[in-house]
Amino acid sequence: MPNRSLAEIAEKMRDIDVAMLSTHSEGGAIAGRPMSNNQDVEYDGSSYYFTWEKSEVVAEIERDANVSLAFKGHDGFWVAVAGKAEIIRDKAAFEEHWNEDIDEWFEQGTDTPGLAMIKIEATRAHYWDGEDEGEVTLRS
Repeated sequence: MPNRSLAEIAEKMRDIDVAMLSTHSEGGAIAGRPMSNNQDVEYDGSSYYFTWEKSEVVAEIERDANVSLAFKGHDGFWVAVAGKAEIIRDKAAFEEHWNEDIDEWFEQGTDTPGLAMIKIEATRAHYWDGEDEGEVTLRS
């Protein structure tokens, strides 16, 4: 079976809210943590996650922007994404990706002091569904 397109992978990812984000710690070890898409799952190769500006994940990304994301769908569909991360500190960008569910963690909304957003631009995505697997290259 030929490789699936990004649109086909995005359709399978539509209901996946939580991804495991892996970064490189100061000593070079892999560090992983679950991150919520906050229902911003119209996947086009970019992922957005809110966090605290002084968090370890921000420090790790600022040292090494190479990251990976792992997604698992309810139907056994898996996606591993490799990409480059950047830290966004722009309130207008926050507002583009904000929804009221995020208020639970950041009570002052996009005005929360110390708020940061992680943007991950995928370079490739590898998928498996139990019968089929393949890879999509997004950016080089």
